[in-house]
Amino acid sequence: MTKNSQVIRFFRARIPSFECTPGCHDCCGPVTASSEEVSRLPVKSEQEHDRALEALSCPYLGSNGCQVYGERPLICRLFGTTPSLPCPNGKGPAVMIAPEIERQIHYFLANTRQVLL
Repeated sequence: MTKNSQVIRFFRARIPSFECTPGCHDCCGPVTASSEEVSRLPVKSEQEHDRALEALSCPYLGSNGCQVYGERPLICRLFGTTPSLPCPNGKGPAVMIAPEIERQIHYFLANTRQVLL
């Protein structure tokens, strides 16, 4: 297991979860993810990426929601768990993410190679 894999696992365990509004995909849009996270996702064609970007969507968003929910990137997991990335429908966990963990995640994202999804 790489160091980045361990860091990602550490952060995932510390991001609180919550129930989204069924059918909502308001936070599913073009995002960047670390190359380590992208390596865990199914390969999408350039055409699939282009179509998603034109629609301001994510290539992993299907008709029933996120097709890679269990492996979704850290940035996707952060939506709704912090005041800096609020859920547009007002959903969120009972306890928001610890500010120090959020800072560490943003530092990790800023200091690792990012790929546009």
